[in-house]
Amino acid sequence: MNESNALDDLFQPFNRSDAPGLVVGVARHGRRIHRRGFGLASVELGVANTPWTRMRIGSVSKHFTCLAALLLAEEGRLDIDAGVCSLLPGLPVPLGEPTLRQLMTHTSGVRCYVDLASLADGTAIQPPGAVLAAQTRQRTANFAPGEKMIYSNGGYHLLSLVIERVAGMPFERFLEERIFVPLGMMDTASVPSDFDIHPGMATLHVARPPEQGGGWRRGVFPTDELRGEGAMVSTIDDMLAWLAHLRAPDKRVGTAASWRQMLTPATLNNGRVNPYGLGLFRHDYRGVEVIHHAGGVVGGTCQMITVPSEALDIVIITNGVAANPIELGYRIIDMLLGDGVLGARPEKPEAARFRPMLGTRYHAAASGLVVGFAEAPGGKLGISFLDNPPAALTASGDVLRLGFEDMAMGPLELRTGDLAVEGQSPPAVLTVSEAGHAERYERLPPTPPAPASVATTLLGRYRVPDLDADAEMRFDGAQLLLDISGPYGRDLMTLEAFSDRVFGIRFGGEHPPLCGVLTVERSPEGVAGLRVNTPRTRNLRFERVADREASR
Repeated sequence: MNESNALDDLFQPFNRSDAPGLVVGVARHGRRIHRRGFGLASVELGVANTPWTRMRIGSVSKHFTCLAALLLAEEGRLDIDAGVCSLLPGLPVPLGEPTLRQLMTHTSGVRCYVDLASLADGTAIQPPGAVLAAQTRQRTANFAPGEKMIYSNGGYHLLSLVIERVAGMPFERFLEERIFVPLGMMDTASVPSDFDIHPGMATLHVARPPEQGGGWRRGVFPTDELRGEGAMVSTIDDMLAWLAHLRAPDKRVGTAASWRQMLTPATLNNGRVNPYGLGLFRHDYRGVEVIHHAGGVVGGTCQMITVPSEALDIVIITNGVAANPIELGYRIIDMLLGDGVLGARPEKPEAARFRPMLGTRYHAAASGLVVGFAEAPGGKLGISFLDNPPAALTASGDVLRLGFEDMAMGPLELRTGDLAVEGQSPPAVLTVSEAGHAERYERLPPTPPAPASVATTLLGRYRVPDLDADAEMRFDGAQLLLDISGPYGRDLMTLEAFSDRVFGIRFGGEHPPLCGVLTVERSPEGVAGLRVNTPRTRNLRFERVADREASR
């Protein structure tokens, strides 16, 4: 069986005439060995995906944004190590002013507006100007600049505004004139809104749950001002041409010095080096170096990955099919390079080895973070961070790790010897480090309390200044709810008690699947407020509103 037929077999399960699908492009040593569409570009119209179908590539856009900033730096018009406030006056910097480079490497501490908007407004569409307003009302940050790494679309939106102001033209036009046209990427564009209609574009699809009748809804990103954080649409041919340019020793766009910066991993204040450069991941996979970035929008996903030493380039873009393009990209690498080129797979311990740990949760009082242990796909030991689905841990000696490349934050690390194995009881205390910052976690009760027994004192109204939102804690039958009303919409969070002061929270709508943890802050007078942590928003404060104030 030749390579193209083998790839056809891999993607055949997604080749349906009644569902959305994906497009795949694979090139090796500059020769395109696979270009094909699977499934439908539009379920509504019955139009099939083809190699020429345009799709959103989401956060794969980010390194194009970084290159745009570097092009301005080459001309002496921009210093990417300058503080952001010199270019965006009035932006709050409560824990210190980040640089533009720190925005690019996700080390700025700037919160992610997508998270903030989802918490405050659910899936309501944000009008123009709402993103900058959300970023400028933040009274604190996730961390001081350079201390940690947490993925932030907000940082890239701010970077886009800087590029636009310095370039003196719309951000979208700058990308077109300086990057897309010189490289012949004629089917690629930066498109701020999913309400705009563009020729040749696939529809984004969101599956409706079976209990709601099944079928599909149209995917619409909840803002009309998507920018350098994830606004690009492209085709597999344009993206394969881009990967060939990325690997080429002589670049038509960007100097060698700029590209060295693009591919240099970030270093934190504590000396920790993470595998993220300027909008690109760069790290080892089974003994070969890979450079990549994935992307996700409402109703679509993308993976762009290259193995430079083998000149193997892969692009997978979906428009709503239930497929993971990141996993599929690595399966293509495994299939085409094989064990003769690739080394051993990373060791991921079996969950059965640590059976006493499964189902346990631990809480860090200082930060409010929660980790739990559960079986991840494939029977591996998984860690659940802030009540999100478990991800399989990788073992390196006595250290268990979940890297920045796995969860777009961290890495999270703990020691294998600290976990209980068969015949032992789970420890009362664990030490877990995030980006090299160790913290003490205490075990939460093995039998969580009923919400009705611990939540009565929490009921009532709260104000959330950083969201410009009001919230109410209430019961709906036996279900404890946190009802948030933001400037443009509403979010209804369901709460699960982990202890008398720690709760898991889940977004109540169809998208995005946002999970997190709520910690109750008490004073001698009672409940002082609430603190919410999600993977991309830390220490979001809900201030208790006095009864007499709430009754006005």
